[in-house]
Amino acid sequence: MIAIACDHGGFALKEEIKSWLTEKGIEFEDFGCNSTASVDYADFALPAAEAVASGKCEKGILICGTGIGISMAANKVRGIRAACCSDCFSAEMTRLHNDANILCMGGRVVGAGLALKMIDLFLNTEFEGGRHATRIAKIADIEKAQYEK
Repeated sequence: MIAIACDHGGFALKEEIKSWLTEKGIEFEDFGCNSTASVDYADFALPAAEAVASGKCEKGILICGTGIGISMAANKVRGIRAACCSDCFSAEMTRLHNDANILCMGGRVVGAGLALKMIDLFLNTEFEGGRHATRIAKIADIEKAQYEK
């Protein structure tokens, strides 16, 4: 199951992504928003990121105008490694080397064609592990230390 959410700047792209996911038979849960009316991205990033962190959803796709704000909000949730990407190489490498569990994009930055290619790479690229696993563990240690303060 994929968590998907957006703010008003990502609404149109989110709807295109939902159609693509449905065509591919990929299950998703839509955490909003549901229109182009102005909203705060953090209100939608949080429940989607929590669904990924809890294991309810395997991965997430978040969209705001640039992808930056919604990625910053998602990364506040323990266990989330959200990456803002605007090209296929980054979308693939963030899975391969960073084990990212949420892909963030800008609805005003990438078009639907590029977004769907990035999502396909993101969803179908496995984490390489090895030396990268050590690095991800260090991120988790930093996160744990911050929560224990």
